[in-house]
Amino acid sequence: MLATLPNILTIARIALVPALVAACYVEAPVGNWAALLIFATAAVTDYLDGYLARSLGQVSAIGRFLDPVADKLLIASAILVLVALDRISGATTLAALVILCREILVSGLREFLAEVSVSVPVSNLAKWKTALQMVALGFLLIGPAAPFGIPATEIGALGLWLAALLTLYTGYDYLRAGLGHLRGGSDARGNRAAAPIEPDAPVASTESETVPR
Repeated sequence: MLATLPNILTIARIALVPALVAACYVEAPVGNWAALLIFATAAVTDYLDGYLARSLGQVSAIGRFLDPVADKLLIASAILVLVALDRISGATTLAALVILCREILVSGLREFLAEVSVSVPVSNLAKWKTALQMVALGFLLIGPAAPFGIPATEIGALGLWLAALLTLYTGYDYLRAGLGHLRGGSDARGNRAAAPIEPDAPVASTESETVPR
């Protein structure tokens, strides 16, 4: 089911990553606006692919795999190139580091939880964190090219700090849920026994912060 519309959108999001990085190195203000446009387009596909997969009944294993990969590639690439361009600098680099470390943690726990067939629902707070993170990175990408004297870099840095704080909270909930299964018992064959997490548990998703497909 690789050729379904939701999966095509996900693959397109991955393909936009090198275009985003390249645009960041184009002379301002053209490069700033191009980078913002590419990033905004990718962010829209992040919503559309999951929505279309569910509404069209095209949920697939390849989609569930590619969707979080695409999200992490987009976020990590944007953060790293912004650090390289000094639009993320000083203490704000710590906020970026928190976000990147959380993504690595989520990937590791997601792999483990998939082995024991554990499904972790998306929390509303995690969705807000992702939205705030996207908006903050958008401000940082436009940076000094923002119109009307808007201090886009400063606004983006503040937003990144707020996203990092939410990242710590949602990451803690996710880690707590994962450690609960790590401490769980084993079945008769020596395999880790899988126990479902309660639907209302305030933890982050095993997929991206959008609803899994």
